[in-house]
Amino acid sequence: MNGAIGLLEQAISYAARSVLDVTPTLLPRPTPCRHWNLDMLLSHASESLAALHDATVTGHVPLIPAGPVHEPTADPAQIFRSQAVRLLAARATADNGHQVLGVGDLSLPAIAIECAGAIEIAVHGWDISQACGQNRPIPDALAASLLAIAPLLIPETGRHPHFSPPVTAPARVGLGDRLVAYLGRNPVRDDNPTEA
Repeated sequence: MNGAIGLLEQAISYAARSVLDVTPTLLPRPTPCRHWNLDMLLSHASESLAALHDATVTGHVPLIPAGPVHEPTADPAQIFRSQAVRLLAARATADNGHQVLGVGDLSLPAIAIECAGAIEIAVHGWDISQACGQNRPIPDALAASLLAIAPLLIPETGRHPHFSPPVTAPARVGLGDRLVAYLGRNPVRDDNPTEA
């Protein structure tokens, strides 16, 4: 599980750098995720971090979140950073961790949840960067690891409505762009936002 935790920490580090570019005036901007503006995306990513925190601390993640992780008037970028710090602190102090996690009424290997969380946080970090106009690529080492596991967790078929079909990436794009293309995002320009 250490490798997966390392991936999740790298994904959080990357996404947190993207969140540094967020300002209140950017919150209404569209993102590569269809129907979500930057404010909504930050809220979703914060809820994902909170769910990963619950998995770390309790070994269980409810299928339906308990509710928003912040007040509607709170700074969503600060909430994201707070949730990231909270999750990393829980991981640093957790005993060996849970090997199996409850997700709703299912039991899944903890490593699968760790890897899925790393993919989600890294790709949403890219989405945030795009919405802020920074176009910060996912680091190659992180992207290479996530590309290796993404097809196991998110197959090319049966992914709707959570993910759009993979996009064919141009031959010369980097590994981070290949990852976001696999998850239905256009790494070159965002004329066709994805589902999530």
